Amino acid sequence: ATKAVTVTQDSLLNVCMDAKHHKTEPGPEGQLYGQCVLWKDNACCTANTSLEAHQDQSYLYNFNWDHCGAMPEKCKRHFIQDTCLYECSPNLGPWIEQADTSWRKERIRDVPLCQEDCEQWWEDCQDAVTCKLNWHKGWNWTTGTNQCPKGAMCQKFKFVFPTAAALCEQIWSGSYRYTSHHRGSSRCIQMWFDPTQGNPNVAVAQYYA
Repeated sequence: ATKAVTVTQDSLLNVCMDAKHHKTEPGPEGQLYGQCVLWKDNACCTANTSLEAHQDQSYLYNFNWDHCGAMPEKCKRHFIQDTCLYECSPNLGPWIEQADTSWRKERIRDVPLCQEDCEQWWEDCQDAVTCKLNWHKGWNWTTGTNQCPKGAMCQKFKFVFPTAAALCEQIWSGSYRYTSHHRGSSRCIQMWFDPTQGNPNVAVAQYYA
């Protein structure tokens, strides 16, 4: 029985999800770009994907951050980091589930985000402007890029997402879960870390696997 448990655990560790831009398995990437560089030693993303993650109008999903006017840079960096984590991290195995969409076969759900990462995201984005609560669906795509649906009002994040937990848990339909765990506790996934100290999310995936 122990052997079977180990196999199941291993299949949750160091894996890439089956989605639009992910590699089939993680490995070193010499030239990851910008904020994605944290994962260069072991990544599920290619250098090209990491570059695109930083574009305002990226071919990854044709998604436009500036749908209600320009998103402030201090806010945008969190969305870039969120994209890097999603595309590059090989440590999300315990939270991968089947997804029934044309563009991906798997997604993540309830990834436990460290409190500081979520709070800082909210703090830096509270005055940014959006027209939607769940950014996964309901957009007007007639132009080929996401626009606010008819009748949707642009308002500040702090009114759309009154708390950090609301932002992290609702914006990508439950991909993340707000936790009271702190960075370095090995109980929550860090969107940000110092790669010279190693990747703290390896231990987190092991704990939950």
